[in-house]
Parts: sequence; structure tokens; C-alpha cells
Amino acid sequence: MILTRRNLLKSGAAMGGALALPRFAIGQTKRPSITIAVQQVSNSASLEPLREQSNVGTRIFATIYDRLINQDLPRSLDTVPGLAESWERIDHRTVELNLRQGVKFHNGDELTADDVVFSFGAERMFGGGYVADSNATLFTNVLVRDNVKGKELPAEVVAVAKRNWPSIERVESVSKYKVRFVNKTPDVTMEGRMARMGSEIVSQRGFSEAESWLEWSRKPVGTGPYMVEEFIPDQKLVLRAHDEYWGGRPPVETITMLVVPEVASRVNGLYSGEFDFICDMPPDQIDGIESHAAFEVQGGLIPNHRLTVFDKHHPQLVDPRIRQAMTHAIDRQLIVDSIWSGRTRVPAGLQWEFYGPMFIEGWTVPEYDVEKARQLVKDAGYKGDPIPYRLLNNYYTNQVATGQILVEMWRQAGLNVEIQMKENWQQIFDQSTQRGVRDWSNSAPFNDPISSIVNQHGPNGQQQQAGEWSNEEMNKLSGMMEVETDMAKRKAQFKRMLEICEREDPAYTVLHQNATFTGKRKDIQWKAAPSFAMDFRQGNFAI
Repeated sequence: MILTRRNLLKSGAAMGGALALPRFAIGQTKRPSITIAVQQVSNSASLEPLREQSNVGTRIFATIYDRLINQDLPRSLDTVPGLAESWERIDHRTVELNLRQGVKFHNGDELTADDVVFSFGAERMFGGGYVADSNATLFTNVLVRDNVKGKELPAEVVAVAKRNWPSIERVESVSKYKVRFVNKTPDVTMEGRMARMGSEIVSQRGFSEAESWLEWSRKPVGTGPYMVEEFIPDQKLVLRAHDEYWGGRPPVETITMLVVPEVASRVNGLYSGEFDFICDMPPDQIDGIESHAAFEVQGGLIPNHRLTVFDKHHPQLVDPRIRQAMTHAIDRQLIVDSIWSGRTRVPAGLQWEFYGPMFIEGWTVPEYDVEKARQLVKDAGYKGDPIPYRLLNNYYTNQVATGQILVEMWRQAGLNVEIQMKENWQQIFDQSTQRGVRDWSNSAPFNDPISSIVNQHGPNGQQQQAGEWSNEEMNKLSGMMEVETDMAKRKAQFKRMLEICEREDPAYTVLHQNATFTGKRKDIQWKAAPSFAMDFRQGNFAI
């Protein structure tokens, strides 16, 4: 049973979280076209969710694809029927789903069980030599964007597929409109995995007819309300309405997303009428935008936390006491109050309230205690050698300002942390020079700790696959939790993971919950989802 996210939304409502939304009637006979300015469309130069596992990718995928189980984007992010009208849990290893009939892909083909089987198969997801119970290292490189030969799957695709579905045994067609998922081991989270990014359904014929994987990834064929018309990496994405969409005729003719990295340029473009929406707005821009009667800002808390991540192999970070000191030197509430204007919050570690019974009550981030941090630094025998901190130029909202504040806080604890500005994620993960500290964010794609702490920091998670951190007990717990069906035991395993990753042998430290803000024309009736995703389906857009 998939639990709802209402607890998360209740906690965020008082801090600017998304509200319950009305359903808008679409009265236009001639549909408008809109332009959206974004910080980036896709880090990987692809539109394949299995490769573009990012905040910016989350924004666009709900327009191009559907999953068997969708999220109710305009409201609470609860799981709702998507391409599957209904589903049934047969046992701890098996789920059967009944598909909608008459669903059309962007190429006009009807969705059948064969497309679902293909979407979760070796050719599209796992590659050759897949072993359901293998924990072999998979992530061999990071976003080598165009270095893909023919239909060969990029290493990141296979890694993400394995991370999302670590023990799937087979997906089989029961009939034209019925599919069965069979896991090799018990897994109480199978329905959640179907609803997460990376489980999108694609056209088997569309994939097969593409000349190369790269060509496919830049013009994929899904069932979503909009289809890809043009994609120029790092410049723009143009989407056109898919009028045979099963969820109703899309209300917008074309959506053009333009890459505009500078915040000031996005804001000025909104004022001038060049853009209808502008994304990734820092909180300090909100009052200025809303001082104009023609514009407004929407958004609030989302199920994503900003983190500082450690590479424990750096000579200055091998001793866990230095990493512990870094966690205690951070005044997180000051960051929330000063550069976020109180529009987000300091959460209870890497978890969310919509975990329901799995949420660890009473858990907190490490307390702010400079004296404790200084003592840890002294006990570790730290001599002041520099610790590199790799930083992107505001890929995350307020990223540079946050980095500068953190460096000063660490300095007060006696730590010499030096910012190294990087241009892209390849440079962030590059191992030709010694890595130390970096920024990241973690989402919870569904309501279980598997979706975040195991998915990102377990043995198949990106941090370990990229060779930054590992912990033997954490890895054993990750394997145990993935097959455990007793919820009390699973909760105890999760609590122990938090103790290891956030206290004893820090892999990361949580800074704050994330919030996202979108500036827009006020005459457009549209509501932001409590997510990075933007929803332009029927019922959530009118002028």
C-alpha cells in the first residue's frame, strides 16, 4: 500500500507550500503557446529519465511521459492511476497491473503490454548480462554526454536502472492489456518504484526505429501530453501538444523552454514579455516580482533536501571526526533565515514526513555547536591543510551564497576549506585531482527510505558508485532493508543507517529542505506542483 504525502504538505503549507488547486475550464478555441526560461533543460543533453536523474529533468518529464502509476501533480503528489487503471499485489514478490485501453504514443501506436515489457527490459534499461541479485559496481562514468556508440546503453542508464530496480526478475505480458512484475526477492516498495522517475513507459517501435541511442534520447516517444518537436542541448526544448493524449486535450499548443542561466536575465525577460514563466527564482527576487501587478510567484517546499557531500578518501577527510566537525559547524537556521528568507526549513535529517510509519520521530540534523566542532578538529590532529569544495555557479538556487557562508562557518571551527568553482557535473566528479566536498540534493521519489538514503548512498547509489564513500555496515543494512517485509525491522534498519551516515561516519550532512519558486504572468491561471515538475495538463492552465 502506497502512503500519501499529505503530512509533508501540511508541514509545508505554513511556509509557502503548494495549496490545493482548482480545476480550470479550458475555454480557448485557439490554444496559446508559452515560453519558459529555465536555468538548464538537461545536464546530460538527453531526455531519457534513466540518464537525466536531475532536478531540471524532473521539471520536464511529466510532460513527455507517463508511468504505470503517476503522481497527482496539481495537488498532493499522491499516487494515482497512470497508464495502469488498477493494480493488485499478488504476494511480496509479485504485482499485476491492468493497462488503460486506447492509450496512444506520440507516434500514433497504441500502448500494449509489449511496450511495458520492453520499457523494463534489457534493450532499453539493463543492457546485456543483467543479473537480478548482483551488487557489482555499475557506475563507471558521470555524464559523458555524447560518448555513446550506436544502441549501446550509457553506463549511467544501466546504473540508474539497477539502482531503481535492484532485484527485478522479469516483467511479463499476461495479455494485451495486463502485465505482471515479478521480483527475485520480497519487496514491499514495488508500487513505489513504478511511480518514480526512471520508470517511464516508452514506445518499443519508437526506440527500435531510432538510428542510435543518442538520437532516441533527444526525441523519445512517450505517451505524455506533449511530444518533443525540437531539442538543442544547452539551448532550448520545444514541446508540442499531443492531441490524442488519454488524459484530455492539452491546453497549450507549444511549450518552449529556453536556457537562460542568469537570474537577472530571466527576471528581465519576464518583465519585457519575452517569457511567460521563469523558473528557479531565489527568494530575494520574490518581492520585486510581485511588486508588479502583472506578475506573481508560485511555489514552496518540495520533497528534496540540499546536502553537503564528503569524499572520505581525501587525506583531510579520512578521519570521521573532521567530517563530524563540519556537520556541527553549520548554523542551518541562519542559512534558512538569511538567504532563504524563512521560506524553507531545517528538516529531520534525510527523511520526509510522508514516510508515515517509517519516519524516525525525534531525529535531528547534528546540532550547531562550534566549540564541539573545534574540539573534534583538535582531537583529529588537523594541521590546517586545505580541503577542496567543488561548487557549481548556482545550479542550485542560492548555491554560491550558501557555499560562501559554509566556508566561513567551517573557518570558525578551524577548518581551511577552499572553494573551487566548476563548470559542470563532469568536473565536479572528476578524479584526476583529489576531491573533498561538494554540493548535492536528494529527493524521495516515493514514500519509503529505500527511495532516498539507499538509492543515493547505498552500494548502488551514486555516491558510492562514484567512489566517494563506503561503509560496510551501511551496505549490509541496505541489502537487508530491500528484502525485509516486517515494517518494524525495516524502521530499525533505517534508523541505524541515519546514525551511520549522519553521525558516526558522515557521508553527507543535510543543510535544509529545498523549495522551488516560479515567476509567471498573473493572467495565466496555473498552479505550481509541490515538486520540481511543471504540470501543463488539462485542468491546470487557462488564460
